Amino acid sequence: MRIDIVTLFPEFFAGPLATSLLGRALGRGIAQVHCTNPRDFALDRHRTVDDIPYGGGAGMVMKPEPLFAAVESLPVCEPRAVVLLTPQGQPLRQALLRELSGFAQLVLVCGHYEGVDERVRTHLATHEISLGDFVLTGGEIPALALVDGVVRLLPGTVGNRESLASESFEEGLLEYPHYTRPADFRGWKVPEVLLSGHHAQIARWRREQQILRTRARRPDLLPPEPCPPNS
Repeated sequence: MRIDIVTLFPEFFAGPLATSLLGRALGRGIAQVHCTNPRDFALDRHRTVDDIPYGGGAGMVMKPEPLFAAVESLPVCEPRAVVLLTPQGQPLRQALLRELSGFAQLVLVCGHYEGVDERVRTHLATHEISLGDFVLTGGEIPALALVDGVVRLLPGTVGNRESLASESFEEGLLEYPHYTRPADFRGWKVPEVLLSGHHAQIARWRREQQILRTRARRPDLLPPEPCPPNS
């Protein structure tokens, strides 16, 4: 997979992309990440990428010319998604990460200031994605989260593919509790069922814990209860 990040701050990504599981995956060529600065495509000697909004209002708006030119300068690998990172976008969920992992190329456009010219949204982006109902200083943190979430789903990134199947949100449920040695830590003991070696009972316990944890923490993930029959 090829991932292009259109960002005013390419240096933001240098450290995170070189570390941990993500860094190893990129080092093995499972994915390639390239950063492109829209300032390099500005039309004036000051490399201006923002301007005042038509109609007035606070803040500045990112101009369309540098963003279009930056994206259009990139090689095209099909199928390709051009993603605008914006608080107005579709919330980033695990199912969406799985969908994006099937593309050959992702182009991630990082907004700044008051946002981008609407023509970027309507004529350049194919997807709009948000991390949640909050506002950050720019699209770099959401872009990094998206890169990490997508790359870890690509074959070869995670050694044990089975571990991906039991994670939170993969089946619409939160993940079950995990324990490791020691079996007794400060009097807090590992549940006996996990020490039993009985795989069917362990699987049943884990499934029950997933449902209980989801009901307690994220009931919105559970299907609605069926209506009782009319009396």
